[in-house]
Amino acid sequence: MSKQPLLITETILRDAHQSQSATRMRIEDMLPACEMLDNMGYWSLECWGGATFDVCMRFLNEDPWERLRTLKKHMPKTKLQMLFRGQNILGYKHYADDVVEEFCRKSIENGIEVVRVFDALNDIRNLRKAVESVKKFGGWAEVALSFTVSPVHNDDYFVGIAKELEKMGADSICIKDMANLLLPYHAYDLISRLKDNVSVPIHMHTHNTAGTGDMVNLMAARAGVDIVDTALSPLANGTAQPATESLVATLQGTERDTGLDLVKLSEAAAYFRTVADKLKKEGFLDPKVLSVDTKALIYQVPGGMLSNMLGQLKQAGKEDRYYYVLAEVPRVREDFGYPPLVTPTSQIVGTQAVMNIVSGERYKMVPNESKALLRGEYGKLPGKVNEDVRRKCIGDAEVITCRPADLLQPELEKYRAETKDIARSEEDVLSLALFPQVARKFMENRNKPKSAPVPAAPAAPADPNAVRELYVEDSGK
Repeated sequence: MSKQPLLITETILRDAHQSQSATRMRIEDMLPACEMLDNMGYWSLECWGGATFDVCMRFLNEDPWERLRTLKKHMPKTKLQMLFRGQNILGYKHYADDVVEEFCRKSIENGIEVVRVFDALNDIRNLRKAVESVKKFGGWAEVALSFTVSPVHNDDYFVGIAKELEKMGADSICIKDMANLLLPYHAYDLISRLKDNVSVPIHMHTHNTAGTGDMVNLMAARAGVDIVDTALSPLANGTAQPATESLVATLQGTERDTGLDLVKLSEAAAYFRTVADKLKKEGFLDPKVLSVDTKALIYQVPGGMLSNMLGQLKQAGKEDRYYYVLAEVPRVREDFGYPPLVTPTSQIVGTQAVMNIVSGERYKMVPNESKALLRGEYGKLPGKVNEDVRRKCIGDAEVITCRPADLLQPELEKYRAETKDIARSEEDVLSLALFPQVARKFMENRNKPKSAPVPAAPAAPADPNAVRELYVEDSGK
């Protein structure tokens, strides 16, 4: 067991509220706690990336870049961290290398210091450009192993990738257990092997969907993990991360004592309880996401993916087929070469499973995303693909075997030209490149001339129904 203090990354400002309340925490809800968080002694504060970028513009009428600058201004002492989907950046398709590089440059310039880069397929080729770019501009490149369980995903597989990531220049390696599938004793064994085979710090990220997250973090600490992700208790547990205070208390007085102050943590938690209450009143925090759901262990499906599939079945009037769909998910996943179930592959596999059951014939209906996955547009699938299924879905189309982004021409100048009518900055260009319709609508509203205020008129009350539409994305996201 390591004798070094266990370092903590706090997720209350990003993954905790993304996992529990559809990423609906606003900057106004974060600012009163910033000084407390900045003085806590965390290794980093995860506060950006994932779904926050999209949701800021789509539902909260916030500029995500301005949010980042504001957070950095109010938390100058602590490293700010983001989640980055490799060649997908924060979107759902591959972008050319020049866009990836520019996004990394502007993220770091605006306040990000730690960039956690992951690829849904663990295809190292899809990680390389982002890692090079983060390091080029002085950021800390933390590269994630998207953890899953399958016949091809064993400890040898993950250790082999970790060695490649260290050679690539990773400053730290994260075990990204987005579906809470890594069980405690397995966590101990995997981290022990990683510590024996790579020299960079190991960071543990899990959720508490199946109720094992606290035990995973404890066993990870015993195995010598360097950093773990936790969330302050008001938005912890369930589909979010295990609670910060619980782990800090557990390790007090031991060789892995975090050094964090439980009284200070309690004060910050007291504030965020008011934020959680507000999210409940607004209808964004469903108590169901706080309960233990062991279906994740049986079907190996992240909690957000379960919600998405149930919603699709409701739309089709086929809710009674839910358990048939759950049974179909592992079959589709095997046919598709065992992709880990994380954005975007979780949505692709889940939707295909629903269509297979609803249509009454497997692969009678095949979305474009399924075809793209089978064609290699997202990268190399980890296992052997069912060639009969591939032929039925894509016919004789050629399968891509190179790095998908090698087929893309530089795009940044094209995006600059397309957005010059509305973009005010390079950050605006990047927002429009990732989310063209959402960002344009946001900027059109932002760019409208503001009428001169009438001093005597009171401010109009906020419309509580203005942002009711839920945006659901997988945990791990």
